[in-house]
Amino acid sequence: MPMSDPRPALNQLIAAFERHLEASAQRRGEDDPTVVAAYEDLADAFEAYDDALHDATGEMTPLVVVDEQFMVDDDEDDDDYDDDEDEQSYSGLDDEEYDADDSRR
Repeated sequence: MPMSDPRPALNQLIAAFERHLEASAQRRGEDDPTVVAAYEDLADAFEAYDDALHDATGEMTPLVVVDEQFMVDDDEDDDDYDDDEDEQSYSGLDDEEYDADDSRR
């Protein structure tokens, strides 16, 4: 069975990035509905691309869409994410998990 081409989803993602940039550059206030809509469209387009890429190649991007439930109020902490949820986010291999000498075996 031939692999489906993820390029249309990639093109939609690029267009969503461009719309988000435009909306952000022209935003009118902190909760501008145009920016919020562009943000949501961008998140949806990214997930569609990531799914299409995985379906076609078995690969994924190294990125994730952050759900608002993981965000904390700016008044509570200076961090962007809730510390209790950090263990659910991929942050790469730790030094002890990756040793260049081990990869040659």
